[in-house]
Amino acid sequence: MRRADIVLHAGDFTSAAFHDELAALGRLHAVHGNVDEPALQRTLPERLVVEAETIRIGMLHDAGPRAARGERLVTAFPGCTAIVYGHTHLPEIARHEGVWILNPGSPTERRRAPHRTLITLTIDGAAVEPTLVRIEH
Repeated sequence: MRRADIVLHAGDFTSAAFHDELAALGRLHAVHGNVDEPALQRTLPERLVVEAETIRIGMLHDAGPRAARGERLVTAFPGCTAIVYGHTHLPEIARHEGVWILNPGSPTERRRAPHRTLITLTIDGAAVEPTLVRIEH
């Protein structure tokens, strides 16, 4: 994470201390999650759009039910090349109407996911390449 140009976090830090630990590593952009302590929920936005290189990335924690999720996200974040969401802890790399829909899963709390994961994004001009990274402990 120290080598990343920016770090995007889709919520559920749980504590302000962990948020601060990640923020100390570099340029952190984050939204709050449903299990974050109240101070984080007051401080961090529910939704965010981040400019990264030449693209815009939308972010939120809870993208709602799976049915029509891609359509809802693309409508909620017009002009974004990618949209990052969390909450489910289930990784997803998909496209909807040309927009990347990304859920990194979780590097710490896998819940129903088979593995702990995160996503790296390589941006080259307007081209975006997401890669799911499995975390081995």
